Amino acid sequence: MDGLPGTYSEPQRASRPLHSNCLAKILVTGGAGYIGSITRYFLEKRGHSVIVVDNLLRGHREMVPEKILRVTDLRETDKLERLMKDEQIEAVVHFAAYIAVGESTQIPEQYFLNNVGGSLSLFDAMLRAGVKRIVFSSTAAAYGIPERVPITEDQPYAPINPYGDSKVMTEKILEWLDRYRGMRSIRLRYFNACGAEPEAGLGELHDPETHLLPLLIRAIQTGRPMTLFGDDYPTPDGTCIRDYIHVSDLAEAHIFAVEHLLRDRASDVFNVGTGAGHSVKEMLAAVERVTGQRVPHTIGPRREGDPPSLVADSQKLQNTLGWKPKRDDLDRIVADSWRFAQAYAERQADKIPG
Repeated sequence: MDGLPGTYSEPQRASRPLHSNCLAKILVTGGAGYIGSITRYFLEKRGHSVIVVDNLLRGHREMVPEKILRVTDLRETDKLERLMKDEQIEAVVHFAAYIAVGESTQIPEQYFLNNVGGSLSLFDAMLRAGVKRIVFSSTAAAYGIPERVPITEDQPYAPINPYGDSKVMTEKILEWLDRYRGMRSIRLRYFNACGAEPEAGLGELHDPETHLLPLLIRAIQTGRPMTLFGDDYPTPDGTCIRDYIHVSDLAEAHIFAVEHLLRDRASDVFNVGTGAGHSVKEMLAAVERVTGQRVPHTIGPRREGDPPSLVADSQKLQNTLGWKPKRDDLDRIVADSWRFAQAYAERQADKIPG
């Protein structure tokens, strides 16, 4: 049965999970957030045991069952070490981070303190506890303005904002820890995650919201126009092109990655996207098509640093780990987000007295 948005739905565990010899006790940092909560759901459905660490400053307590939630900040190194030893953690999936590009230009020091400093504390605790496998949530922002599209993993680091640079710094730290401390990592560079997981009742709940699809849906729900930034890019319709990947496909990529490490495979880095680009106007049209409603919007100036096109080449991930996107139809992505947003709005309305 589908869970309600904002509530945890106990996953139906696979009766005979593939690679059953790879089942493990896994720590998920940032597991009360959007991608982290859905990845936690798929890990449990797969048969893994999960402990979630989240400080709940930006995560949502209701997205995680209380019995596996540990409200802890990543900079509490000693506490993390004890937790990993007590729970006999075998691998970590690391999501916890600040993720808003615009905000990172306003408070860059907080992004480096949280994203890099928090990660260093986590890595220190892992080494003390003898945990040497980690899947790291990185970003396509590591590439900045790409040299060519689709983007392959061999393109150089070229971040153009503090958020992207904080992820690059963390990737580099992991490379050094692999070389000198034997900590193996899979770094996953995401493109544009969107959609919702209907079976679990989990979806996107950022505050403030900065992602395109939930903003388009919110414009319908509130009747307040949203701004599309720029319609004069060198693209077919003048708006930016992005690679939109369903969050459940992205979550499943983490399952492939952590099981790769549990088989004692080498560290690596992979792009995670569909390989297909859609423009802002194409996404807007899909929202109007799926919902049957007009999206109120205005056209504003370009945002500084927005590349005309960001599309992943994920062939390396497909060839190495066997992962493939299964939910890459744009209307499917929109429909899942729309159902989640409607159900969540109804649930919030039910909380209002009278």
